[in-house]
Amino acid sequence: MINNTNLDKIVQFISTFRLQILKKPRNIMNDKKLISPIYIICSLFFVFGFVTWLNSVLIPYLKIACELTNFESYLVAFAFYIAYFVMALPSAWVLKNTGFKNGMAVGLVIMAIGAALFIPAALSRTYVLFLLGLFVQGTGLAILQTASNPYITILGPIETAAKRISIMGIFNKVAGASAPILLGAVTLKDADALIVKIAGMNAAEKAMELDALAHKVILPYVAIIGVLIVLSVLIWFSGLPEINTEEEDEAVALANSNKTSIMQFPHLLLGAFALFLYVGVEVMAADTVISYASSQGIELSSAKYFATYTLVSMIIGYVAGIVCIPKYITQQSALKVSAILGVLLSIAAILTEGYVSVLMISLLGLANSLMWPAIWPLAITGLGRFTKTGSSLLIMGISGGALLPLLYGYMADTVDSQQAYWIMVPCYLFIWYYAVSGHKIKTGS
Repeated sequence: MINNTNLDKIVQFISTFRLQILKKPRNIMNDKKLISPIYIICSLFFVFGFVTWLNSVLIPYLKIACELTNFESYLVAFAFYIAYFVMALPSAWVLKNTGFKNGMAVGLVIMAIGAALFIPAALSRTYVLFLLGLFVQGTGLAILQTASNPYITILGPIETAAKRISIMGIFNKVAGASAPILLGAVTLKDADALIVKIAGMNAAEKAMELDALAHKVILPYVAIIGVLIVLSVLIWFSGLPEINTEEEDEAVALANSNKTSIMQFPHLLLGAFALFLYVGVEVMAADTVISYASSQGIELSSAKYFATYTLVSMIIGYVAGIVCIPKYITQQSALKVSAILGVLLSIAAILTEGYVSVLMISLLGLANSLMWPAIWPLAITGLGRFTKTGSSLLIMGISGGALLPLLYGYMADTVDSQQAYWIMVPCYLFIWYYAVSGHKIKTGS
C-alpha cells in the first residue's frame, strides 16, 4: 500500500490551489501572475520530450557500438522508464522537503548528472554505465513529472484538462521530433557503411572502430548537460509560485470521508493500468521504429527519420485535441477513437511490408497522442483528498515504457520484429475498454 504520509506535499498543493480557484473565479490561463509559471511548465515539457525521445536513436546506436542483441538494446528503454516506478515515492519525498519550484530545479540537476555518466560510458564503451546514466536521467524526470502533471491538470476545469495537457504535449513532442534528427545526425552518420566495414575486420580493428563510434555521443551530451544546468538555475530563480500548503481545503478534506484507501477507487486503478499499457505502446512505436525499419531493409540513414514521423503524428493529434476537446468531442470519446485507431494501425503494420509497414508504426503516434491527456483526468476525477496518492500511482504507470518494449525485444529475437507487434493489440483493446466503461466503475464505500 502506498505511504500517504510521504506524499502530503502534493495533495496539499492541489487542495490549496483549488481553494484559490473557487474563492476567485477567473480565466487562469490569462492571469498575468500565472503567465510565467505556464511558460515554465511548457519549458519543462520540452525538456521531457527531448531527453525521453533520444532513446529512439540510442537503441540502434548502442546496439552497434556495444554489440548487443535486440533484447539487450531495449534495456535502454527499461533502464530509463523503470526509474519512474522505483523513484515515484522518493520523488514525492523530495518535493515535500524542497517545495515544487526548487524540486524541479533539483530534478534537472539529477538529469544533468545522468547525462554526465554518458561521458565515461562512451570513453570505456561500457553498456552498464550507459544504462546507469539513463536510470539517473529517469530519476530526475520522475521528480519533474510528479510535480508538473498535477500542476497543469488543476489549472482549470477538469473537463478541459485534456486540452491543457495537449498544449503541453505539443512542446513535448516538438522537442521529441527534433531529438532523433539531431542525435542521429551525429551518432548514426554512415552507420550502414560502418556495419559492412566492421564485418570484415579483425577483433582489434573492430574494437577501434566501435570505440570511435562510442565517442561520438560525448559532444551532444556535453551540450545537454549545459542546457539542463542553465535551465535548473533559471527555474530556481523563476517566478514559479510556491503555494502555501500548510492548510488543506475543508471541502477536499471531507471528500470521500468514508474511504480509507485508493484501493476503493477502481476507476483509478484501472486508469493506472491503462496508462501503463499506453506508455508501453507509445514507447514501442517511437523507440522500435528505427530498428524495425532497418529490419525491413531500409538503411539507417533513412530509418532514423521514422521516429520523427511518429512524434510529428503525435503533434497533429495534440492539435486536433486542442481544437476539438471538449467543443466537438469528449475526452472519453477521443480515447475510444484513439484506441480503435491503435488496433487498426498495429494490425496493418503486421500485414504489410517495407515502407508501408514502417509508416503504420509511425502513424501510431496519431493514435497515442490523446491517450495521456484523456486517461489522466478520467483517472483522478472524484479522488478528493486521495488525489496526491492517485497522481503518484499514475506516474508509476509510466514504467510501462520499461517493460513492454523489453518484451517486444525478446519477441523480436525469438520470433521476428514484425510479428512482435501483436503485443500492441490487446493493450489498445484494454484502453478502449477503459474509455467505454472502465473509468465509470466507482464504489460507494
